[in-house]
Amino acid sequence: MRSAWQKAATWAGGAAVIAALSACNATAPGVSGPKTSPTPPPRAAVTPAAPGPNSEALQTYYTAVQRSLLTQGLLRTDGGGVDVPFTQAMLARNFERIALHQEYTASGGRLVAFENASKLTRWEKPVRISVHFGPTVDGAKRQKDRATLSRFAARLGRVTGHPISMVSGGGNFRVYVLNEDERRAFGPELMRIVPGISSASQRAVINMPRDTYCLVFARDPSNSGRFDQAVAIIRGEHPDLMRTACIHEEVAQGLGLSNDSPQARPSIFNDDEEFGLLTTHDEMLLRILYDKRLRPGMSATEARPIIHRVAHELLGNSA
Repeated sequence: MRSAWQKAATWAGGAAVIAALSACNATAPGVSGPKTSPTPPPRAAVTPAAPGPNSEALQTYYTAVQRSLLTQGLLRTDGGGVDVPFTQAMLARNFERIALHQEYTASGGRLVAFENASKLTRWEKPVRISVHFGPTVDGAKRQKDRATLSRFAARLGRVTGHPISMVSGGGNFRVYVLNEDERRAFGPELMRIVPGISSASQRAVINMPRDTYCLVFARDPSNSGRFDQAVAIIRGEHPDLMRTACIHEEVAQGLGLSNDSPQARPSIFNDDEEFGLLTTHDEMLLRILYDKRLRPGMSATEARPIIHRVAHELLGNSA
């Protein structure tokens, strides 16, 4: 079954490339990240508006989806263990498929699932994550999602060694948690925060089908492999674990891991939904992506020797 998590997109010079969701977990020793912003002061209590009937129906649906996935042993949160070993060769192969390919391409004014080779793309400037909620998202979800994003931002900073932090406003990586009617009315705000975004990318957000759980766009304005902005859309109707899985995959993919691979395991960058949260394997992918020996804009051919060298450093003499 094709994953309903949606991947990251990239828009360059006004054009957008989109990708879908997945999830992962683990921390690499010996890597110290930048200090994160202090925890913002407590916010005033929010009395949300009531969600509409479409949102209520979706909440019931996604609760059943999560229950079904858990019953099948999916959405694992353990990060991988002895049952899912991987070698340096596998890690290097997975990195090339996930970081140096895109899952979506523009065709006929639409974004379609069609994998194509791409160059290495990542952030060079500090990543400042802000979270924004639709008026019908309740206070308990807001509190949980802020805490999840704050912890995850700190973890990503440690793993990558890149400045990544949570901010209370004005972020360049904006995460929107929206219920159904809010997302469908999101077009004007999307055009405001992303001037020049393509109509295909707008439609991908506004007309998200029910089996798309969340998505992320990232902008490469000079087409140089350097992101300067990202926007993630997460359904407010999801139960807690699915919302956390969306946060993990979309934010990680918005850092530059924009594709999936059926061979990647243990990984959230796999359509099989086995893992719900960032894994040890996925942390290693991020460490490779932000290694100083790699440069934005590199092709797979240019990057491959470095990728294998870093994979060897991470995993030693595994085959």
